[in-house]
Amino acid sequence: MTTPSSSRSQPPAGQAALAVAIGLIALLAAPCGAIGQAPAPIEIKVVVLAMFEQGADTGDAPGEYQYWVEREHLDTVLAFPQGYHDLRLNPQTGVLGVLTGIGTARAAASVMALGLDPRFDLTHAYFLVAGIGGIDPRAGSLASAVWADWVVDGDMAYEIDAREIPSSLPGASAADRALWTTGYVPLRREVPYQQPLTPENNVSFRLNPALVDWAFGLTKDIKLPDSPQLATLRMQYEGDAGHRPPFVLKGGNLSASTFWHGKLMNQWAEDWVRYLTAGQAAYAISGMEDTGTLQSLSFLANAHKVDLDRVLVLRTASNFDVPAIGVTAAESLASTKIAHYSAYLPALDNAYRVGHVVVDSIVANWKNDREHLPVNAAR
Repeated sequence: MTTPSSSRSQPPAGQAALAVAIGLIALLAAPCGAIGQAPAPIEIKVVVLAMFEQGADTGDAPGEYQYWVEREHLDTVLAFPQGYHDLRLNPQTGVLGVLTGIGTARAAASVMALGLDPRFDLTHAYFLVAGIGGIDPRAGSLASAVWADWVVDGDMAYEIDAREIPSSLPGASAADRALWTTGYVPLRREVPYQQPLTPENNVSFRLNPALVDWAFGLTKDIKLPDSPQLATLRMQYEGDAGHRPPFVLKGGNLSASTFWHGKLMNQWAEDWVRYLTAGQAAYAISGMEDTGTLQSLSFLANAHKVDLDRVLVLRTASNFDVPAIGVTAAESLASTKIAHYSAYLPALDNAYRVGHVVVDSIVANWKNDREHLPVNAAR
């Protein structure tokens, strides 16, 4: 019986297996380009982090993100399912826009996801958080821009209701009245502002002083727009700094997930920032997400993914964190809502107006700024 020619051409099973193994070894040994190499990561020069947007990224009522997208021409959309929102890139300038979402948890998760994304090389990138916040009228005025020298966490604590703190109880001693000015107590401590601080009860970040000073020096003389409406409004509040036209300043940033308000809470903010920084920072403006962002960047820096010395936080004042004269805290809070803040649109505009000067300088001087901080570079 004659065997069909097609059958005669088939090698024995052992030889076939050997041929497959040899082919696989050859494939693995081949240069990466020969078998389809993954594209090189995109080198990012500046990451701009905004926290919320009202609707679309462009063309409608703005949130923190929209002016950056439109004015920095962040036209390339990159899917980012592991984060809060798709990313936006200007491939010509190397500026990447990130919308983290509101709240510490979303910001921390989105920033960590970005730092671990293999599509990007962030090892030389500068990070600019650009958002709005409530300002202390003793520190600054409506629509003012605050470069954070410290970012202090306002969440890590114990708390009892203020109506139950010892100084509020009948027959409270002078010592209790002096000590218990708040129901907020640091973790692992028994009373407010108790020393010593430990890493467990102190979550605060000092930003690179040289870089903060450079950014402030570059922008401190920018004339921020004023208006009769802002001028009339700010005179309704106590605080000499609050009566000034908008200006650029440095100060402490208190980051807390609770949107707090009122004179007593403002006093707590001042005391808390002073306490957690051992008197090295003075509270100026509130934020919500910034400790989450900085915590993720700190971990990423430990993994050599980013440079923590290249981080800046800019918050512009959309409102005062205290009521106007003659208004209660509850009444003031009721009118303090996103998009209805007293200086909402001017604050959004000034976040870009001040922040983009720093971003554009880094991009224009990238030959130097890639390897050296601007303060040390020959510009």
